[in-house]
Amino acid sequence: MNTTESPATSRPGRRSPIGQFALTIAACIGTTLLATPLLGHLDLANIVMLFLLTVLLIAVTLGRNAAVLASILSVLLFDIFFVEPRFSLAVDNIQYLVTFAVMLATALITGQLAAGLKQKAREAEIREQRTRALYEVARQLAGALTVDQVIDIAQQFVRIQLNAEGAVLLPEDSSPNAVGRTTNPACGTDAHLVKVALNSGQLVRVGEPAGTGDASLYLPLQASMRVRGVLAVAFAADLPELAPENQALLEALASLAAIAVERLHYVEVANASQLDMVSERLRSSILSALSHDLRTPLTALVGLADSLFLIKPSLPPTALETAQALHEQAARLAGLVGNLLDMARLNAGNVTLRREWQPLEEVIGASIKLLGNALATHPVRVALPVDLPLLEFDAVLLERVFCNLLENAAKYSPEGAKIEIAARSLENFVEVSVCDHGPGFPSGGKDQLFAMFVRGEAGSTKPGTGLGLAICRAIVEAHGGTIAAENRQEGGACVRFTLPMGAPPVLEEEGA
Repeated sequence: MNTTESPATSRPGRRSPIGQFALTIAACIGTTLLATPLLGHLDLANIVMLFLLTVLLIAVTLGRNAAVLASILSVLLFDIFFVEPRFSLAVDNIQYLVTFAVMLATALITGQLAAGLKQKAREAEIREQRTRALYEVARQLAGALTVDQVIDIAQQFVRIQLNAEGAVLLPEDSSPNAVGRTTNPACGTDAHLVKVALNSGQLVRVGEPAGTGDASLYLPLQASMRVRGVLAVAFAADLPELAPENQALLEALASLAAIAVERLHYVEVANASQLDMVSERLRSSILSALSHDLRTPLTALVGLADSLFLIKPSLPPTALETAQALHEQAARLAGLVGNLLDMARLNAGNVTLRREWQPLEEVIGASIKLLGNALATHPVRVALPVDLPLLEFDAVLLERVFCNLLENAAKYSPEGAKIEIAARSLENFVEVSVCDHGPGFPSGGKDQLFAMFVRGEAGSTKPGTGLGLAICRAIVEAHGGTIAAENRQEGGACVRFTLPMGAPPVLEEEGA
């Protein structure tokens, strides 16, 4: 942080009022002593010029009040020591009254103009120092790498430039309305006033006297998107009130700090997103590699289990039961590996949809037939409207969607419970629902059911890995649709997904 002298405390040429008056009196007396030996050699008009020069120098050096005193003293001393009769305020020639009046007016005007120019020069110098200080703090905030660095830079700026103590308070990540503890023990803050400034985005001023150690000014860190925090400032005891230029300086600092905090927030979000992308890509690569490596031995294992039933003479019943269990477990593991491979491909975006215009009932019938034994104890009721249009979809992938949904419905429904498949035409979509009469989804977090490796019942004894619904969502979204899960009022779970309706081709009838 730049440690140049603070413009709030630095005032070049500033002396105490008593010192100014003493110097003014000494300067006027000195001018009188200097001009007295010249009385017989210079005209009185020239001696008046010496006094005017003294007033001008005092105005430039000591300011407006000293110039007024010098103007009055110059007229009095000129009258007493240079105008007949000397050493008295009496005047022989009445015309000298005009000289005194002109001399006093000229001295006052000259002093006022000179003091005003000096004041403007001082204000310009202060503005230059503040502009330089803001440029320096903006450069430092632009290079800050952490929020702690931003806080330290802002607090040091307040301490050096305004001889005050500042504290930066930022909302907690877990609760945007809760503000963390103060970052500067020397600056006491009021939690209620901090929340008012944070929620309203407006400056909050406290009418307490300075020097108590408690913040009397709360400035919101207003960034482009939202308020990022609050800058609290506690002023010193020798500051009677906050000057407008000092308030403008603090507002500029709050704006720069807010931009820096928001920049660091978005950098953190971008880094987290990139880390998630890399992690997801690595996980998909590992799943894809494992799936490819396991698919071949699992296929061979299923074939070997089937071949045990073809041995002549037949194996004993206990051996056949073992072969059947081996076949079922190998088939289930092969299905799991297939799901992993499909999920890896869908996440990698390497799947090309083979869309064709076809009726929905065909892929539903193929899915029911493919499941076979899994639906043996669950009757499936299909209710499709007669005027359901043709849809453009990838039949193989959509068959996987129906298989996963039907398998889940059969897995979590009691034996004999009915599974219902229905569809209806909406404005631009066709909505398909697969419902069961089981216990339904657990309350809360239904959107998480479509994430990878998430199951509806974490402690369920039902076999599964939590990939079925994730695959369904990936396939449906690849077709441009949406999918959602809900519980039915009459009991049971229901998964609904939509497919774009589009404009099916017109089929011309063949001539007779």
